[in-house]
Amino acid sequence: MGYSWATPDTLEYAERPAAEGQEPRRTGDLTEALGLSQSRARLWRYPPHSVGRRHQDHAQEEVFVVVSGTLTMLLGDEPERVDVGPGSVVKVEPMTPLQMRNETDSEVVAFVYGAPPVQEGADFLDDVELPPRA
Repeated sequence: MGYSWATPDTLEYAERPAAEGQEPRRTGDLTEALGLSQSRARLWRYPPHSVGRRHQDHAQEEVFVVVSGTLTMLLGDEPERVDVGPGSVVKVEPMTPLQMRNETDSEVVAFVYGAPPVQEGADFLDDVELPPRA
């Protein structure tokens, strides 16, 4: 078949480890649901005031699309704070440190897409002081 589709309510979500006192983040695997072979994709659900791990991917260029809510991203070695709302798109090159955060009182949903589909690992980095909002 030349196409496939998925909806958020038909995905199976897996919980990701949460920092102490936070609700776990959840991720729906679109790679498997859609049968992707040239890329990887997930739908991420970040509950209010939750934080992902700061990391840098070795091989994948990643694209982040905010579906709902306001996502805060820390990008680069000297992290730049970027607050992005629904419909916003962020591209991150391989080996660029990044962190996803939800600093709001509402859930954030983000579509994250990476290519090539290889998993050559990632370096997990220490958290940094959050830069002030511009």
